[in-house]
Amino acid sequence: MGKGKKGGKRMNKKQLTEAIVSLFQSQPGETLTYKQVFKSLHLDTHPLKMLAIDVMEELSWDDFLSKVDRQSYKLNQKGQVQEGIFRRKANGKNSFIPDGGAQPVFVAERNSMFALDGDRVRVAYNARRRNHIKEAVVTEILQRARDTFVGKLTVERDYAFLVTDSNLAIDIMIPKKKLKGGTSGDKAVVKIIQWPGRESKNIVGEVIDVLGRTGENNVEMHAILAQYGLPYKYPKNVEEAAEKIPLTISPEELEGREDFRDVCTFTIDPKDAKDFDDALSIRSAGNGLWEVGVHIADVSHYVKEGSVIDKEAQRRATSVYLVDRTIPMLPERLCNMVCSLRPDEDKLCFSAVFVMDDKAAVHSWRLVHTVIRSNRRFSYEEVQQILEDNGVVDGTGKPAPKAPKGGYKGEFADELITLDRLAKLLREQRFANGAVKFEREELHFDVDEKGKPIRCYFKVSKDANKLIEEFMLLANRSVAESIGRVPKGVKAKTLPYRIHDSPDPTKLENLREVIAKFGYKLKTAGTKGAISRSLNQLMADSMGTKEQNLIQSVALRAMMKARYSVHNIGHYGLAFDYYTHFTSPIRRYPDTMVHRLLTRYQQGGRSANKDHYEELCEHSSDMEQTAANAERDSIKYKMVEFMADKIGNSYPAHISGIQSYGIYCEIDENHCEGLVHMTDLDDDYYDFDERNYCLVGRRRHHKYQLGDPITIKVARANIEKRQLDFLLDE
Repeated sequence: MGKGKKGGKRMNKKQLTEAIVSLFQSQPGETLTYKQVFKSLHLDTHPLKMLAIDVMEELSWDDFLSKVDRQSYKLNQKGQVQEGIFRRKANGKNSFIPDGGAQPVFVAERNSMFALDGDRVRVAYNARRRNHIKEAVVTEILQRARDTFVGKLTVERDYAFLVTDSNLAIDIMIPKKKLKGGTSGDKAVVKIIQWPGRESKNIVGEVIDVLGRTGENNVEMHAILAQYGLPYKYPKNVEEAAEKIPLTISPEELEGREDFRDVCTFTIDPKDAKDFDDALSIRSAGNGLWEVGVHIADVSHYVKEGSVIDKEAQRRATSVYLVDRTIPMLPERLCNMVCSLRPDEDKLCFSAVFVMDDKAAVHSWRLVHTVIRSNRRFSYEEVQQILEDNGVVDGTGKPAPKAPKGGYKGEFADELITLDRLAKLLREQRFANGAVKFEREELHFDVDEKGKPIRCYFKVSKDANKLIEEFMLLANRSVAESIGRVPKGVKAKTLPYRIHDSPDPTKLENLREVIAKFGYKLKTAGTKGAISRSLNQLMADSMGTKEQNLIQSVALRAMMKARYSVHNIGHYGLAFDYYTHFTSPIRRYPDTMVHRLLTRYQQGGRSANKDHYEELCEHSSDMEQTAANAERDSIKYKMVEFMADKIGNSYPAHISGIQSYGIYCEIDENHCEGLVHMTDLDDDYYDFDERNYCLVGRRRHHKYQLGDPITIKVARANIEKRQLDFLLDE
């Protein structure tokens, strides 16, 4: 076809359709944007471009093309029968997510075959009706996501059933002889013994554990763990194995270890921590140099691969931190006593020891097995106080001024202030290299002896936290580089890396469009460093503005999730080419894996099996996400419990989330979040603008946008559903 407007004018719809079909068929795996299609087919006139867009939309409706996003398509190479994951929604708008990450497809309840959330299913697509959405029918359930559920028992004279919060289409029937002593109102864990089929539409289960009465704190916390398949008690045989491990260190165990017992060493942790898995040491190395030791509990010395303790730790993969308790990865004897770097006790460590100058440049470093003796156990608050007593102003990034004549005030003040100064230089260098700067705030509760929340607040990371963070990052990066960075042509040995991919380009572009309305700019193309520096500038520029919450929320959604893998792609957020987790083996299984491999390679061992370690990495990533979900649910529960006696109270708040079914609002005073239902917005009919994170009234055009200030009244606090309902108070 000739180039230019004349050639374009000669094309009718049929010819253009044939050209577009041919173009996509010639590039079957490629995603093509509107602009790429226009350029490839030399469509130079506005009418032809508009016609091409209509044709691509029709080809998408006919399932010839798959719509990737608002302005791009690719050839649909899938058939009418596909496999993937079923997602069940409480509102009945279930969906099927095909393998390969294609767009979700609607599944009506009548076509779901009682599939549960997360089930692996096979579907067939319905014939598409004009102006109707694409629909799928579940034809086979290939694999159940789970077979145990948590809920509240209802026991009647002739029957019993379990009511769950798991979006089940029906309740679980329980034969009276399978109740295991459970009574009405008990929280229980139930295992499915019969799924719906041709003979019966019922789900039938048996009680495997009665947790206790609904509403009791311990019962509710155990219910959250059981809901996610997380253990809420430790196997007896594992605890017995841990009890056999001696607290004392034999002379044989000290052989070949570097002795740091006479070096100034301390731990810095949260005030309620019991498992101290990292310590810092510092001493002068002469010639203006410092030797800083990052000492990590030598868990792999005590937990042997394949042992009963190791198998349980591998299964758990992580400690779980609920609001009022920690469910440890390792038995208490190990995590709080044997391995914990408690003060005034000899402890075995695996240490990264750095020799650095006053500008925090590392001149040399070594990775060694050591024995240490911590001189002091600090809390973050104690260290922060010492820093501030000596002139450090938190958040400025500036170190303490020079010591007065009498010296710095406080225990180990000289050492802490030197470490703080070096940490700030490391941090400054990291951001100059392109690290992304998101200030994390964590919601915390103060609870009484019965677990009832009496205060909730955001915990902000201060200079004392950042001091520890920077040296842990340095150790993790150095360890990863020691294995991953090899000469050209040499294959690196297997190591689990902590990887973080670049932001989603589509979401980044969406962020750029959203912030443009407020007058901000963002680079979405260029080097990783240029994009991350632009993101950091955006965060700094929007700090303290009305739109800050909106911008931070949309920016965070553009970020990918960090995960574990033996296939290294670097860590985008930290701007590190090589990064791993080495510094927390008491609470993270990947760190124990890393310790074992490092020891193996130091002893001249061959590279470990990549496929085996990739499986362990995937499991660890999954368990990390599961633990985070459980933690989030425990926060929700305490939030509702905290607000239960405040029904009718009004509070200043801001909009923290927008959905088609309502507005999420976060109270400014205590950070509790609740929902204003769409049905309670009765002054107008509101449309959900997903791209711009807002609801817009049709008649009055009133807009509710993410980040907007708002006043709410507490309407309901449903502890069982962990749900707070608000009303607008205007």
